[in-house]
Amino acid sequence: MLGFRKKEDTRDIFEKLYNDEADGADTILNYYDGTMCDALFRAADIYSGYIAYEFLGRKVTYKGMRKQVELAAKALKNAGLKPGECVTIALPNCPQALVLLYAVNLAGGVASMIHPLSSEREIEYYLKTSRAVMVVTLDQLFGKFENILEASEVRLTIVTGIQDGLVFPKNVAYKMTAGRKTAKVEETESIIRWNTFLDLGKDYEGPFAESRQPHDPAVILFSGGTTGTTKGVVLTNHNFNSQAIMIKATVPVLTPGDKFIAAMPMFHGFGLGICIHCMLYAGAESILIPRFTAKSYVKLISESKCSYFAGVPTLFEAILRVPKIHGLDFSHLKGIFSGGDSLSPELKDRFDRFLAEHNSPVQVREGYGATETLSACCLSPKEGAKRGSIGFPFADMSFKIIDHDTGKEMKPGETGEIIISGPLIMKEYIGNPEETAQTLRTDENGVKWLYTGDLGMIDEEGFVFFKGRAKRMIIASGYNVYPNQVETVLEEHPKVEKACVIGVADKYRMQKIKAFIVLKEGQSPDEDTKKELIEYCRQKFAKYAKPNEIEFRDSLPQTKIGKTDYRKLEEEEKQKTA
Repeated sequence: MLGFRKKEDTRDIFEKLYNDEADGADTILNYYDGTMCDALFRAADIYSGYIAYEFLGRKVTYKGMRKQVELAAKALKNAGLKPGECVTIALPNCPQALVLLYAVNLAGGVASMIHPLSSEREIEYYLKTSRAVMVVTLDQLFGKFENILEASEVRLTIVTGIQDGLVFPKNVAYKMTAGRKTAKVEETESIIRWNTFLDLGKDYEGPFAESRQPHDPAVILFSGGTTGTTKGVVLTNHNFNSQAIMIKATVPVLTPGDKFIAAMPMFHGFGLGICIHCMLYAGAESILIPRFTAKSYVKLISESKCSYFAGVPTLFEAILRVPKIHGLDFSHLKGIFSGGDSLSPELKDRFDRFLAEHNSPVQVREGYGATETLSACCLSPKEGAKRGSIGFPFADMSFKIIDHDTGKEMKPGETGEIIISGPLIMKEYIGNPEETAQTLRTDENGVKWLYTGDLGMIDEEGFVFFKGRAKRMIIASGYNVYPNQVETVLEEHPKVEKACVIGVADKYRMQKIKAFIVLKEGQSPDEDTKKELIEYCRQKFAKYAKPNEIEFRDSLPQTKIGKTDYRKLEEEEKQKTA
């Protein structure tokens, strides 16, 4: 029994949820004409007693989640949030992040989801770019925000902790153990704790639900885009709801009551779009995981009896390194998805064998997408997949392969730049019309195309193959790292004359970051200088973006036009491991 309805009785209702949508012009699927929160509340009306999310043993129904969202929306309104204003959410996957995402949407705002472990420099950029007026972050990370809030437009900072997402007695136990290590944050008029924030909602009696349109901005995610410079990607209500419809069409076994392990972070389109919104749209359950190890993750897959899980190739590699755990059973699985980086055929083979050894009836399906398409817009089929292919585009998403220089469409089997059109395409890069115009281009037929900067090929049968990245980018542990940004920061150090950063093959991370550095005259290329630079990077970057290795050089190779020849350095590293 699931909630107040038997699972088998929900099928007709579930089909109704997807078949009475507002018609879209020239589309195969029908799309929901509402906001993200409208979609959540619609699901809550149908699946009221079903579990919406679980967090460290705490389970909340759709009915309960709706009440939480409404209370938080009232609090936002009482705190002065106006339609179109931005709220930055810098949290791990926890109930506060989930509830605020939809509360901001309900109150008419825009949620900017950022990595909670971002450096001060990155946070300062995110706040400035989004013009955020409110921030929500963890108490243990508050120090990084405290130093930059005065120079921002932030009017209110809400500080929370993991314990605020737990129920008694776990909340008390957390405060007495891990919570004891966190410095206390004193409340002021502009800095309040989570419970104080919720009290604002309890005291508010005015209107709190703003009327917003499907194509209005809903979420900002940050990406390097096609040029490797971090930009705020503006995604709409329609983008999120369209992906939910497409996922249902592509994964028809998804039914109400299914469980999805939501370990992919909410500041990433994969985690936010697939693991969260698509599941809540469908009446499924998201199991929120704030942090995990490969061992705890694989045990959770078995013990939770989840229907689905997803990960980046780095996670799959890490799972395969876990010492054998007896009693694992994956017979309950209905789908496993890989994204965030290219999944090598060899790793897929090894992970599929691991799944089969533990009774899984399904294998890994590889997806492809970009932050500019929210998340996946192409997925390998459950059956009949081609080795090395990322599968077929979702219904209503179109892929073309073009010559980057001429714009001419390539023939089947020829490699060129991947361009994409369809309902998942972002609205814009916030405050950056030049980059937006370069990335989003309308053809002679009035169709808008996203120029990805990725290289690919489509064969005679329509299978898409990812062939690499035309843009300069490193993917470390599933996160995008843009070398020019790391180089700029390194060159700001008083001892550094010139820097070049590349990705080096790594079996665990897929790529690790290596920096080649030319020091200024008179500086010593010794271990103390190396440690100093690594510590400098630790303060300036999130953990995944800092160099893992530094090599000093007297000079860096140059191209014929005088630019640093990073490709030559990449080739040198490849030869070392050949």
